[in-house]
Amino acid sequence: MAHGTYRGNIIVGLDVGTTKICAVVGEVVNGVIEIRGVSTSPSAGLRKGVVVNIEATVESIKNAVKKAESSVGVEINAVYAGISGGHIKGFNSHGATGVRSKEVTDIDVERVIDSAKAVYVPLDREVLHVIPTGYAIDGQNGINDPVGMIGERLEAKVYILTGAITSVQNLLKCCEQTGIEVIDIVFEPLASAEAILTEDEKELGVAIIDIGGGTTDIVLYKDGWLRHSSVLAVGGNHFTNDIAVGLRISVPEAERVKKSFGHAITNKVNDSEKIDIVQAGQEKKILRRHLSEIIQPRTEELLELIKSELLSCSGYDIASTGVVLTGGGSLLEGFGSMAERILGLSVRIGFPLEIRGTKDIINNPIYATGTGLVLYGFHSELNREFYPVTFNGIFGKMKDWVKGIFR
Repeated sequence: MAHGTYRGNIIVGLDVGTTKICAVVGEVVNGVIEIRGVSTSPSAGLRKGVVVNIEATVESIKNAVKKAESSVGVEINAVYAGISGGHIKGFNSHGATGVRSKEVTDIDVERVIDSAKAVYVPLDREVLHVIPTGYAIDGQNGINDPVGMIGERLEAKVYILTGAITSVQNLLKCCEQTGIEVIDIVFEPLASAEAILTEDEKELGVAIIDIGGGTTDIVLYKDGWLRHSSVLAVGGNHFTNDIAVGLRISVPEAERVKKSFGHAITNKVNDSEKIDIVQAGQEKKILRRHLSEIIQPRTEELLELIKSELLSCSGYDIASTGVVLTGGGSLLEGFGSMAERILGLSVRIGFPLEIRGTKDIINNPIYATGTGLVLYGFHSELNREFYPVTFNGIFGKMKDWVKGIFR
C-alpha cells in the first residue's frame, strides 16, 4: 500500500463540514495533479462549522479517511484540512519597507509582508492567512509581482484572516487523534476558489458563495486578488430543520425529501404533483408544492442576507462577472434562478474545473472544497515561496499545543 505524504506523490484534502466529512485524494503524475478518489462520511460533532463534540468528530473523520484509503489503496497520514465558521474574520492591513539594493528581491517582499502583518491580534485569536492584495513601488500602485523592479520604497497591501484559537485547536486535536498530520489549515472558500474559478473571473471580479450545511461562506476576488471574506451562520441545515418542523417528520427524512424533491420557487412546481414522505413511521403522500412553500421563504431570507453582505462590502462594484454558487446548498432546484433575481447578478454553479482523473466522481459542487484543498496543496508544494497565501506560524504553535496533550 502506498503512503500518502505531503512531500510525496499523494496529496489529500480533508473537508471537515457540518453535514459531511469529505476526503479527496490526488496524485502528482508527471507534474500534473490527478484525482484518484473521493470519499464522504456523515459528519457528527460539528455545529455551524465549528467542532462541538471531539469524540464524534474524530469518528466521522476516521470513517471518511478509511473509506478513502480502501477505495484508492493508499495509506493517508497527512492532509490539507479546511476550516470555516463564524469565528473567522478578515481585515485589511498595509506595510512598507525600504529597498536595500535598489532592486526588489524576494527578501524585500518578505520584509514588507512582515511589516504589513505586524498588527495587534487579540490573544484569543490566531492568524490563519496573510494574503497579499497588491504592491506599490515609490507610490506606483497596481504591481502584482515587484521582484526585479527598481525602486527605493516598497509597499504592500494584505488581507489578514484570523480564527478563534480554540476552534483551530479543536480541529487539529480531532485530526491528531485519528493519527493524521495536518500540513496546513485553509479557509474553505479559498480552497473552493482554487477548484472552481477561472483566472478571468478572478481578474475581472467575482463572488463565490459556498453554501454548506451549517454556514454560507462568501469571498470576493478582483484584479487577481482576494478582496473580502465573510461567513454567514445560515446553511442547508436550516432548510432541513424548517422542513422537519413544517411536515412533522424526522431530520434525516427531511434531508432526503429536500434533496429529492426540494424546489426554491413555489410557482415553478406543478400544483398537482405529489411526493412520498415517511411521517411517524407511516408512508404518506403530500403535494410537492407544500414542500416548496416551506423552502422558498428560507431561500429568500438567505439570499437577502447575502445581498446585504455584498452591499456592505462594495461587493457589487467588485463582482462584475457575477456570482459562482458552490457547496451542497447550490444544488437545490431553483436556487440559481432565485439568486439571479434577488442579487441582480449573473449566477453559475461552480463545479471543479479542468481536473484530471475521476472527473465523473468530483463533477459536483459538494466536492469543490475537497478538490480545492488538493489543488492548494499541489500549488503550495510546487512553489511555496511564491504561493500567494502565507501562513503565520499557526501550525508550529498549534501542533506543539496539541502534541503536548498526548505526551
